[in-house]
Amino acid sequence: MNKIEITKVSSKGQLVLPKSFRIKSKIKPGTLLSVTRTKSGLIVLKKITSPILKEELNTLRNIEKAWEEIEKGKFKKATKTDFLSEMSKW
Repeated sequence: MNKIEITKVSSKGQLVLPKSFRIKSKIKPGTLLSVTRTKSGLIVLKKITSPILKEELNTLRNIEKAWEEIEKGKFKKATKTDFLSEMSKW
């Protein structure tokens, strides 16, 4: 099962990613992350390279389009296990 941890936003709007996530995702100081928010409030972070690759921009656009489709009810519901399995492929 994927690990879930809790973090909070500082008074300066900063978010600390737990060390285990940083290590597994190879996130170091200066790593760029894109932030996307869906209409329903889901916040998605994605590690990106610098400069941003065309594939990464396409992924970000596809995430946005997919959440719009989900919010319109165009996709079936997935179990937690299926959802986390799909997310782990990213």
